[in-house]
Parts: sequence; C-alpha cells; structure tokens
Amino acid sequence: MKLKNDLILKAAKGQNVERTPVWLMRQAGRILPEYRKIRNSLSGFKELVETPQLAAEVTIQPVDILKVDAAIIFSDILVIPESMGLKYEMIEKKGPFFSKTISNRNDINALNVSNVEDHLSYVFEAIKITKHELSGRVPLIGFAGAPWTILAYMVEGQGSKTFSKAKSFLYREPELAHLLLNKITEITIKYLKLQIKAGADLVQVFDSWAGILSPEYYEEFGLKYLEIICNSINEVPKTIFSKGAFFALEKMNGLNCETIGLDWTMSIKNATQTFNNKTLQGNLDPCVLYGDYNTIEKKTKEMLHKFENYRHIANLGHGVYPDTDPEKVKCFIESVKSYK
Repeated sequence: MKLKNDLILKAAKGQNVERTPVWLMRQAGRILPEYRKIRNSLSGFKELVETPQLAAEVTIQPVDILKVDAAIIFSDILVIPESMGLKYEMIEKKGPFFSKTISNRNDINALNVSNVEDHLSYVFEAIKITKHELSGRVPLIGFAGAPWTILAYMVEGQGSKTFSKAKSFLYREPELAHLLLNKITEITIKYLKLQIKAGADLVQVFDSWAGILSPEYYEEFGLKYLEIICNSINEVPKTIFSKGAFFALEKMNGLNCETIGLDWTMSIKNATQTFNNKTLQGNLDPCVLYGDYNTIEKKTKEMLHKFENYRHIANLGHGVYPDTDPEKVKCFIESVKSYK
C-alpha cells in the first residue's frame, strides 16, 4: 500500500522533503485522556501491550489526535527478556520489576532465544491490525531495546539511577556479559525482522541507559552489539537512539543506520559536523512543553533553525512526560509543521 504521508521515510533516506517531519517518543500513552480511558478499563499496562486490538487502537490515537507524521507501535522493550523466560511486572508509579534476575552462567544458559514468533505473536498481530487501520496514512515505526539496556534490566531487576548491579556485572563477569549480550542481540534481530515482516516501515533501537557507561565500556558492551543489529537488518531504515551517549557520536558515525537520535544534552552543531551521511532526529528538551505556547513555539523554531540545511526528523530529546498537556504537544507539532 502506497503511503499518503511518507515524509519520515524520505527524510530518513536523505531525500528531499517539503517540510521537516515530526513524531514523539512515547506519543502513544499517558498524555492522552483517550489512552487513559482504555488503560483504566484493564487490569494493567501489560494487558494493554498483550491485547493486539487495543495496542493498535492506542498506537493510532496520536495520529488522529496529535497529527504526527508517524505511528509507533504500542509495546514495551521488556517483552524481549520476557520472551526469553524472564517475566516482569509493571508496577504502577514504580516501573518494571523482575522477581528473577540473571547472575550466573546457568541463568544465561536457561534463557530461550527460539520461538520469538510465537512468544511475541501479540506484537506482530498488533502491527498487522495497525497497518490495516492506518490505511497508508502514515508510516508505522517498530522498535526494540538495545542489548546493553536489556541486559541492564535483566541483571538489575528493576529501574535504577545508577544500574550499579548491572554495571558491576560487566567488570566482574565480562565473559558472561558478552554471552548474555550475544543472546539478546540474536533474539532482537529476529524480533525486529518479524516486526518488519508484519508491516513496520522503519525501526528504532532504544539504548536508554547508554549514557551511564564509560566511553570505553560503551564501545565494548554497547556499540559492538548495535553494529551487529544494524548490519543484520537492511529491509527498512533504522534509527539508533543512545540516550546520554554524547561521547560516542563520532563512533556512531560508522553504524550502518540511516538515522541517529539525539537527546537534549547533545549539541546540534557538534552532531551536524560529526555525521556526514545520516539523518538526525530530536532533540527538544521534553520540559520545554511545560512552558507557555510562545515559549514552545520559540524553542521549537530555534531548534529547527540549528538543523537547517541538514537531514532532520523533529522529535523530543526523550519520551514526552506523562503529565504534559496534549495541547502543548500539539503546539510543538504545529510549530514544526509551520516552520519555513
């Protein structure tokens, strides 16, 4: 099916676009009352992720309500460890929790990397339903967590400011860390390819905890595996978003991907000088959307001006925060669309 709006695909490929395309990380979620109405009718977040028809519905909401240029499938990066046999709970106002964590070779050997098609069939079904119901209006983005970020949760067992348990695992058990990262990478490639087969038009890999590693360790335990993923997937454009890893941008120039996501701490000037054949995505501070409408418009246009004459997809520098006013989000989107 031919897309009516293919701005994001064109921008990712470095083709000419009539305006900068725009979408938001975490656009399908808690900022929308329409989402909360569905979410509150269920037992929990995971029920929504695992119910394809409802996951598709909340995926499409931002396209209808916010008028973004792409949908991103409603899911969670932690479906991967769960499909490997490590179940998690999503605790309200606290985040993910794993009752069982990875600490030794036996734990890693017990992980299952086969049958991802069956274990995560609800994600692929949600993609198929979403594609059908979008009717070619905008592209659909698939995604996965980066191997280092997934390892961090599998070893730590929950969110953390420091992930000291997961980081210390790299120092204490580097061989086991690589064994685990290889397993995560293998299943992530299968997972992304199945998302593409189901209908994803492009994919993004989220390395949410990239910035807590040293440059040396991020190269060894992070970038190495992103490179394997990028080299294994050639069907659709790929975006790599390594939050906080400003120190790794030069190394990331060598990744076989079309787009690099920038968080708000990263210098646009440095990025445009560093990358020679990549599209850049981002990077407005999500907190700008707490400002008044004039501030949002001003800051958005300042950002766009800095990216001028450079391949760019407008986005925030991280996911939109859950208590953001949807009208302020619309202001950001409209400011991008009206920029000349």
